[in-house]
Amino acid sequence: MTTALTSSPGARPAEPVYRVLLIEDDEGDALLVEELLHDTGLRFELTTRASLAEARADLAVAPLDCILLDLHLPDVSGTAAVAAVRSLAPHTAVIVLTGLSEARAGTDAMAAGAQDYLVKGKVEADLLHRTVRYAVYRSQTERAGAEAQAARLRAEENARLERGLLPDPILETSTVRVTSRYLPGGELALLGGDFLDVVEGDDGLLRAVVGDVSGHGPDAAALGVCLRIAWRSLVLGGHRGPDLLHLMERILIAERGSHTLFATCALLTLDDKARTATLHLAGHHEPLLTTAAGTRQVAAAHGIALGIAPELRSWPATVIPLPDSGALTLYTDGLTEGHNGTEDGRLGVEGLLDLIDQLLPADPAAHLDRLIKKTHALNAGRHSDDLAVLRLDWGSG
Repeated sequence: MTTALTSSPGARPAEPVYRVLLIEDDEGDALLVEELLHDTGLRFELTTRASLAEARADLAVAPLDCILLDLHLPDVSGTAAVAAVRSLAPHTAVIVLTGLSEARAGTDAMAAGAQDYLVKGKVEADLLHRTVRYAVYRSQTERAGAEAQAARLRAEENARLERGLLPDPILETSTVRVTSRYLPGGELALLGGDFLDVVEGDDGLLRAVVGDVSGHGPDAAALGVCLRIAWRSLVLGGHRGPDLLHLMERILIAERGSHTLFATCALLTLDDKARTATLHLAGHHEPLLTTAAGTRQVAAAHGIALGIAPELRSWPATVIPLPDSGALTLYTDGLTEGHNGTEDGRLGVEGLLDLIDQLLPADPAAHLDRLIKKTHALNAGRHSDDLAVLRLDWGSG
């Protein structure tokens, strides 16, 4: 039996509507509860079910504020009834209905997760009014506290992962200026698998990586941290080019487990003295080169992403001549896959280059901040992907 919205005598329209589910197999007791609700002054919607089995659909999908639960149902009883209801509707206030002879049933039910209890035969309208309101308030407070705790834990986890994804560069003698930005995607600002790193080797060359693990969330972020640390360790250990990518791919396959994750990445070796940059692309797009003449996408050979076809192992090198001063920008596709301000169009590389042309001259950090701000404004929240950007500036420009 379902009762539509009911305003008790004296109820004010501004008061909230309490959505109440009564699970009671005794028709007389169910009628008494309904009459008492009418006398409380509350505005309510009442749904009545005679067993837990009948109530399952309501518990699973219906938005509820309060559950009035008889402890002696045909299919479940006692604290087991409370546990079953809480498992199906963990964020809904539960008030149990006990018999006069059940001295401990109410306190046991509260220990099992109920917000309060009422003794049949001793309930008056004022008591029911207060009990429903306070139980709903306590339930909402508990939920808010749990959500706040979950947010704190998520922020702490993100901070730990972000430290792994965005390390301090290892620079000793290099005069190259390193600027990086990372922004998580998604409504909950969850980190994804984008990563970057910069290391100066014993040979004085600057080596950089920008990568993107497929997917989002903690699994992708953890794998991104793993690959970033592996890259730094392997570079410091003397591994280069295709050999380095092959070892990173082996690590990816070993660490991804049952997840079908893969990763794209761009490896860059910058020789400031020789004015060249050597690039290896594993499923990743080309970087941008900024000179006195403007910014363009460099032309480079492509190899396959890591973890897709390990037997191929083909990552050709591209040597890029560099001007005396300029900048190379490596980035993940979160910077270009957003919308371009139109209904369906995407920004893409050409749109990104147009935005860069519109920016006023600025130092590298301000330049990246303005560029990211513009892409986000055009996207207007319609596409959510994390992005990582690494800019390397050299010379006097």
